[in-house]
Amino acid sequence: MVNSPHEAMHRIFQEYPGLFTGVSRALGLTFAPPTAVTVLPTDLTETRPVERRVDTLLRFDSDGTDSFLLAIESQGKKDPDKPASWAYYLSYLHTKYKLPPLLLVVCQDRPTAEWAARPVPIGPAQWPALVLRPLVAGPHNLPVITDPDEARSDLALTALSAIAHAKEPVVGGILKALSAALSDAPDAVTDPIVEFIAQGIGNNRRAAELWRNLVAVDLSFYKSWLSEEIRDEGRAQGIAQGIAQSRAEDILRILDRRGLEVSDADRERITSCDDLDTLGRWFDRAITAPSTDEIFDEISTHEQP
Repeated sequence: MVNSPHEAMHRIFQEYPGLFTGVSRALGLTFAPPTAVTVLPTDLTETRPVERRVDTLLRFDSDGTDSFLLAIESQGKKDPDKPASWAYYLSYLHTKYKLPPLLLVVCQDRPTAEWAARPVPIGPAQWPALVLRPLVAGPHNLPVITDPDEARSDLALTALSAIAHAKEPVVGGILKALSAALSDAPDAVTDPIVEFIAQGIGNNRRAAELWRNLVAVDLSFYKSWLSEEIRDEGRAQGIAQGIAQSRAEDILRILDRRGLEVSDADRERITSCDDLDTLGRWFDRAITAPSTDEIFDEISTHEQP
């Protein structure tokens, strides 16, 4: 199933084809800088069988070296059926384009990356006809870039580093460095990177909130539909938090005026609640409830007909 991190992990190569140079260098490989990169159709469907699509497909051409194809796949979890599909992709590409194909798999967690990196022999154990050897980039081997100057030197690689490390504590330092580096970057560069990061970190709440704050503060000048949405969400969250805090204070004030004892645990429960519907119920009950226990009951006796 396609999701936002899945899209970000491979589409960033379409937007910044030169990113592969930084990735290959980080993985200890040497490829000549390309003189041209062509984004190719991703449809690998044959005329009759099932539809097959690689996530991103690029053609790299360089001076003095042979051209090659780079097939990029985003992989979010282990999938025993994938190696066979990947082998098919490579065979099909080699046949169709008459160029050597290379498979790059981008992952967001170490177990998936280690699984994807394992060579997969295809054929009898005595003599495998083919051996699938993907090149894998993930949190286990992509650099953790936390220096703004280093981030500025390769914004695309820093963005991919943030996406790959989205589930790890180090993502905060990467996002801060990237935000600082983007503060003086052209809008044409900032726009897609801001959106790729928002997609790539997915449902990681901590990283998503940090990125929203950084975009709202460090990149406050920046305008795009996504950044405006991020800022709008941040403002809405701030307003909701303020209302919740005010409502909690009102509940405690009522209980104090009525002379009801409020334990430290009950006080913490009220002040830490951020659900406005729940706080509204507690507020109504606080007016007439004989004790704090009645406020928290799912069915309060003073509300029964």
